[in-house]
Amino acid sequence: MPVVGRLRAALHRDVRILAYHRVLPSVAPADFRFDLDLVSASSEAFRRQLAIIRRRFAPMRFDELADCLDRGRRVPSRAVLITFDDGYDDNYRIAFPLLREAGLSAMFFVSSGHIDTGRPYAYDWLVHMLCSTTQPRLLAPELGIDWSLPAAGAEGLAERRRLAGQLLDRIKTLDAAGQQALVERLQREWDMPDAAGHPDCRPMTWAQLREMHAAGMEIGSHGVDHRMLAKLSPAAMREEVAGSKQAIEAALGATVVAMSYPVGGRDAYDDAVMAATRDAGYRLACSYLAGCERLQPASRFQMRRLPVERHVDAGWFEGMLSLPELFCHRSRDTGR
Repeated sequence: MPVVGRLRAALHRDVRILAYHRVLPSVAPADFRFDLDLVSASSEAFRRQLAIIRRRFAPMRFDELADCLDRGRRVPSRAVLITFDDGYDDNYRIAFPLLREAGLSAMFFVSSGHIDTGRPYAYDWLVHMLCSTTQPRLLAPELGIDWSLPAAGAEGLAERRRLAGQLLDRIKTLDAAGQQALVERLQREWDMPDAAGHPDCRPMTWAQLREMHAAGMEIGSHGVDHRMLAKLSPAAMREEVAGSKQAIEAALGATVVAMSYPVGGRDAYDDAVMAATRDAGYRLACSYLAGCERLQPASRFQMRRLPVERHVDAGWFEGMLSLPELFCHRSRDTGR
């Protein structure tokens, strides 16, 4: 693998942008009733992954990558960038100390509206409601769903998780208003409001982000309310793109270099979204499509990433970075 990886690096001067969501002490926490697919690694697995990056690859920051593009410079061979989407507080509690321990930086793409309010993310809360409700059925006629739900105890949780994955895929076919209406209706009908939040799904705070930024982490935009930008009206889309950048810059006193499109699949952004991102002053933007990034001019505002998932062991992780064509997971059209 090392010899083949070095040969590939000599032939392809591209970058590997790793996409994480959450790092928790375990990838299967007891009675965890949120989306397990967003748990990218355990704390120990993340520590091992950072050691591999330090030992065998060339860590970069997004400001450095933007400068290379602006100046027409080649990126280092085997360049790797680390990103986190959404802004969960375990990014601060668990991932941030491990990054400092390893002497590495990462880009944290945060949804500014959730940092402001402390509310859990809508998709997360949808999964939580489905995994926790005592209601016997899920009725969602706008999605053609009439499902009988298994008992809410531990034995039924695996089946409820499977149904939650299907529900997430289906709800993302609706426009932004339809998605919001469905989540809000279920909160009312099931008496499960998100206002109180939940300790297993909290956003970071501005104080935490300021501490991280002062310690060398990069903070980028993931929109205001984590909405699929291409499914919004043009005016609402532009407000999500520009408003999140302005909020983060005001809170941190630093320029926001990059954006990650919420959900990030093929239906989450389009030419209008990329144009609005460029016009708002971002220098780079990431999708959630899987692959290495060859840094062509046309890809500057839709850079691919390598999703890191909870069952990836150290060998697979190194293979994914060395030979992404063989080891990278395929893109999900709906993103995460």
